[in-house]
Amino acid sequence: MWEEVLLISSGFGPRRIREESVLLRTTNPSTGAVPFQFLRVADLGDVNVNLYNLQDSCRLIQADYQKIVAAGCVPLTLGGDHTITYPILQAIAEKHGPVGLVHVDAHMDTADKALGEKLYHGTPFRRCVDEGLLDCKRVVQIGIRGSSTTLDTYRYSRSQGFRVVLAEDCWLKSLVPLMGEVRQQMGGRPIYISFDIDGLDPAYAPGTGTPEIAGLTPSQALEIIRGCQGLNVVGCDLVEVSPPYDPSGNTALVAANLLFEMLCVLPKVTVA
Repeated sequence: MWEEVLLISSGFGPRRIREESVLLRTTNPSTGAVPFQFLRVADLGDVNVNLYNLQDSCRLIQADYQKIVAAGCVPLTLGGDHTITYPILQAIAEKHGPVGLVHVDAHMDTADKALGEKLYHGTPFRRCVDEGLLDCKRVVQIGIRGSSTTLDTYRYSRSQGFRVVLAEDCWLKSLVPLMGEVRQQMGGRPIYISFDIDGLDPAYAPGTGTPEIAGLTPSQALEIIRGCQGLNVVGCDLVEVSPPYDPSGNTALVAANLLFEMLCVLPKVTVA
């Protein structure tokens, strides 16, 4: 049986990820997943946004994803600014209700505002909580680290019931045991995976606007994503790839591989 999977994107990051994705093949030897045998995968190109109005851009993204989700498709999104997760989850919650969240990032992204504005890449999950889009008892944030102007985002996430896993709690260890706990926390209800590339250490992914030292390794990223195998994943994104900061293309190459791993853990992907 086929299930449609759509890849949607905007900006220079997705373009470079597409270019690096030509190195990918169809089978995952490590997990045995053969996603293209069981899923119909289509790249819908870029979502049109309003470069002069972020609120209108969110409205346009939500409208496009409403159609995608209503058609029974599972969106894998290439970003782009992390703000996009907010309108995507608006559309997904219309069908699935509040969802669990596996969020990999150096930052909480639960600030309330910046320069007086409620919408920007540091606030998407605060806005999601405001609108009841998240099942807060099933939210985990992994890889959090770096300096901050305030502890408010840390306090806010924990006050909402989010599980916060600091980067230092991940140093020099496998994350397989952590993901076993996360799997129990998520249960069989819908979850969404949101992966900010700055969750990785900049030694592996320098091409991002807000790098933080002492981050996760690519192998730990694989453990996190593969740990979601068998869960009810209803959408994923990988965001904040900024090619001008990494002319080598290595960041986009890592991103392309992580997106392939996400494809391999979607429901109805079976092992060969």
